[in-house]
Amino acid sequence: MKSSRTLGSWNEKLRKVRGAGSKNVPGDPRESFTAGSLWTAVGTYVPGSGLIKGGRRMLAGTVAFGLFLITLLTLSVWALVDTRSLLHLAVNAGFLKAMVVVLPLLTLGWLWLIVQTHLDLKPRGVLTSAQRGISTALVVALSFSIAAPMAVASRYAFDQSRWLDTIFRDGNTIRSGTAPDVNPSDPWKNKPRVNILLLGGDAGPDREGSRMDTIVLASIDTQTGDTVLLQIPRNAANAPFPKDSPLSEYYPEGFSSGWSDDPQYMFNNVYDGVPDSVPADVLGPTDDLGADAMKLAVGAATGQQVDYYAMVDLAGFSKLINALGGVTVNINTWVAMGGDSDAGIPPSKWMKPGANQHLNGTEALWFARGRYGSNDFQRMDRQRCVIEAAIEQANPGNMLARYEDIARQSKDIIKTDMPAEILPALVDLGLRVKDGQRDSIVLRNDEHGFWSGDPDWALVRARMEKAIEDQKPKTPEPKPSEKPNDEPPADPPPGEQPPEQTPEVQPTTAAPPPDTGEPEQPLPPVAPPEDLRTSCEFQPEVAKEELANPPF
Repeated sequence: MKSSRTLGSWNEKLRKVRGAGSKNVPGDPRESFTAGSLWTAVGTYVPGSGLIKGGRRMLAGTVAFGLFLITLLTLSVWALVDTRSLLHLAVNAGFLKAMVVVLPLLTLGWLWLIVQTHLDLKPRGVLTSAQRGISTALVVALSFSIAAPMAVASRYAFDQSRWLDTIFRDGNTIRSGTAPDVNPSDPWKNKPRVNILLLGGDAGPDREGSRMDTIVLASIDTQTGDTVLLQIPRNAANAPFPKDSPLSEYYPEGFSSGWSDDPQYMFNNVYDGVPDSVPADVLGPTDDLGADAMKLAVGAATGQQVDYYAMVDLAGFSKLINALGGVTVNINTWVAMGGDSDAGIPPSKWMKPGANQHLNGTEALWFARGRYGSNDFQRMDRQRCVIEAAIEQANPGNMLARYEDIARQSKDIIKTDMPAEILPALVDLGLRVKDGQRDSIVLRNDEHGFWSGDPDWALVRARMEKAIEDQKPKTPEPKPSEKPNDEPPADPPPGEQPPEQTPEVQPTTAAPPPDTGEPEQPLPPVAPPEDLRTSCEFQPEVAKEELANPPF
């Protein structure tokens, strides 16, 4: 009986002690279980506030809270005042590598704050089993909510730094016979346009070398982001070279064998054909003579000095599109997947006409490159639409959500001579391009004086010049005065001197171009460019007729 009474007495005392665990003790800063849990959560997302509330580690809490406020205010003001310079950190390899180390250390410190805040604010006494379980779950959940995004950020920083190091190199390590000299602090100073050559390499196990299946020049206004895209047919003959280039000595009549249908001398084979036929140092030290030759040829054909190139291995193109989450295009005609017209092999599948068709990587590749039942010029039209769709798909939210996959897939399929020093300026330019006007020059046989077997490059240059000129803002002409003012100026008031008369400046006439000894050939009317968004729109009538007459 005595032992039973003793056991009952101990149980009663234990219940009283447990009951006291949820109450405040006079003079103790610790809160009730509910308030302590709430302040633990507050202290997680406002670091240091929980420690200050607990009162036991005021110095640590004050330092953490102060650093948090300073960082938050600095980033907020920075984002409001100069968002673009903040984005530049995303292409700063040194900063990203530092973040790979700093972010895990910051995470450990943050987790210590969470645990210590909870311990400092935990009620006195013995917690119930339920309260202990809730406390543990709360600390774990709060810790995970901080550690998970910090781990993702650290991984992104690592991936981005590797991506930058793989694709972009320091300018002083790049050897190129055509790259311009730039001021890294202001690459676009005194440079109204930057011209970037976009190449799609058609390498594969069934062929030697890499022929360029896609040849697109993007001429970009560095102030507005307005862009003119000109795509050169891969089978265009007589690729020209500038007269002052050493390559013109080897190809005085252009890249040609004298036979316009010679596949070894079409524009797409300049990349492989020139390095096979000229000395390796003909343009000086270079990492890629084929790319330099393509830049010079496209520059001579369009009248624009090509600054940089970016080449995508089309074998990995489908993986990059998948990493973007696919692309959405309008399909106006049946597009074959697979098949060989020459061998009489039918396609394995057809893409059906329709608006806003979402394509995966494989489908997008066939949409851009499918040859069965179509010609090169139809393929070029589709390729331009894939470029437009990819630009639209590459929005910040999508890029962030899919960044790791995009970085992994793109680092092995992209090659460029753009130096790392100009990446911040390219980030700014990319934002302007997305919001700017995008026009496209289409070179099709028997249209506007173009024929791929014997291209009129002078006409192509004139079309490019007109497209660029048309994008410039028009200065309104001064309105003629309603009444001519031929009256002499009124006499000044007494005591004042008459205003000084500025002598009238006579207009000057520009000097005529030098006489080259060649008779000038008048050019036919220059065709206007196409708005890229408009040319890729859905055409219901065309699609309706196609659906009524399938090719199979």
